[in-house]
Amino acid sequence: MTTSEILKELESLGQESIKRVLLKHGVNEPLYGVKIEDLKKLQKKIKNGHDIALELYKSGIYDAMYLAGIIAEPEKMTAKDLQAWAQSATAPTLREYTVAGVAAESKHGMELAMKWIESKDEGIASTGWATLSNVVSITDDSKLEIPLLKELLKTIPQQIDKSPNRVKSSMNGFMIAVGTYVTELNELAKQTAVKIGKVKVDVGDTACKVPYALDYIEKAEGRNSIGKKKKTARC
Repeated sequence: MTTSEILKELESLGQESIKRVLLKHGVNEPLYGVKIEDLKKLQKKIKNGHDIALELYKSGIYDAMYLAGIIAEPEKMTAKDLQAWAQSATAPTLREYTVAGVAAESKHGMELAMKWIESKDEGIASTGWATLSNVVSITDDSKLEIPLLKELLKTIPQQIDKSPNRVKSSMNGFMIAVGTYVTELNELAKQTAVKIGKVKVDVGDTACKVPYALDYIEKAEGRNSIGKKKKTARC
């Protein structure tokens, strides 16, 4: 399939009901409102996915940009590509799932994440924290910079209350990820969660809830899944 053929099919798959939900969750036009399951079906039809992924993302159409993230080949992404994706993302889901997932699976994940979390731009900073969460979820503990992750955890209590909404949410996600996926830092993550308490984030006109990090980590403990890594950061 060509990029133009894919865009036409995406438009035909769009549903107004899905579009309304996405708009409530901070997605901006242009978008068609395609179900994730339909994007996954379309993914299987696409050959030479990486080059097409770059073209789809440049279209600026939300559904195409999301699809780009699941067909891209992270090992082929340059730091310049990922920076461009982060800067042109049009929704929190693209920043914190699509871009963060692809970045984490690339060879530039940690480098870019550390750069992004220092940004004054809310969207870029939230992408950075989400990328860090993804990195720890798929990387063996022996290959992680444990002292660096420990220092990042220690900075969150001083930063989170004065951070913008999406950054707060991503910081909370980082606490959960470290406590769940990094065995050595499980206790510190729980202590940090207790110190901070429940993180309050304005989720707008949605039913979304920000999980209490301690509860989430303890549930993972109950499943005996602490330290068990994911196969992929993308979904």
